[in-house]
Amino acid sequence: MTQNTFKHSKLDHQDILKVIFHPRKENFTETTSGALRIDIPVEKDINIGASYFMAGKSDPNILYFHGNGEIAADYDTIGPMYNDNGMSLLAVDYRGYGRSDGNPTVTSMISDAHVIFTSVCDWLQKEDRTGPLIVMGRSLGCVSALEIAAVFQEEITALIIESGFSTTLPLLQTLGVDTYSLGITEADGFNNLQKISGFLKPVFIIHAQYDQLIPIPNAEMLQAQCPARNKQFQVVPGADHNSLISMGGQLYFEAIKMFLDKVQQKRGRKRYRK
Repeated sequence: MTQNTFKHSKLDHQDILKVIFHPRKENFTETTSGALRIDIPVEKDINIGASYFMAGKSDPNILYFHGNGEIAADYDTIGPMYNDNGMSLLAVDYRGYGRSDGNPTVTSMISDAHVIFTSVCDWLQKEDRTGPLIVMGRSLGCVSALEIAAVFQEEITALIIESGFSTTLPLLQTLGVDTYSLGITEADGFNNLQKISGFLKPVFIIHAQYDQLIPIPNAEMLQAQCPARNKQFQVVPGADHNSLISMGGQLYFEAIKMFLDKVQQKRGRKRYRK
């Protein structure tokens, strides 16, 4: 475990929170998807809701942080597609989203990621889920995923970033935030480039060809900054920020599965040499 030293309190200004978080509640309590609804306590009287879609006990486990306008329950139709391709999906919410308590802030999102990761690790061990643990973040979720990658590198097997952003100021300005008047500099931001710059394990970056919210150079910068020897980059042709799965179809899941298969083969060969 590596201690994180980045601070994010300047991003908790209301002008920023109102554009990067769009919480909505889960409006149903039952699911036909086969998902396990889990509540993860992150502090007193604050629970984070999660939906676990489980494949085989030795299959890869993907801890998934979704985008800002989504909730874990949105993945009731997508989670089983991961299962059909031999992967477990553990989708988690943020404060104020889905069934979760509280209100989202950047500081709490970062700190909650630590607690959520530890809770997921404990749950997988308790359930004898022996497959590798992969952390994945989509859009805003890349913040939580990269935080975990920076702090818990030794405990995870690989990192997947989908529609992720590299620098903070251009994104905030695209969303209408006057960063100059707020005195926000890049050093006050999410520091995604710094976080990925120390990650040496396998990385898969997926991005839409026509992403207008987070243009593709963001993904290219993350790819260039990452020092991992095993890193892959996939552009989804014709897709925009919210249509990667619909445009990619089955090939989207197959690409992730092929990446994870390669990661597992490498892990297996290392064990054999010992």
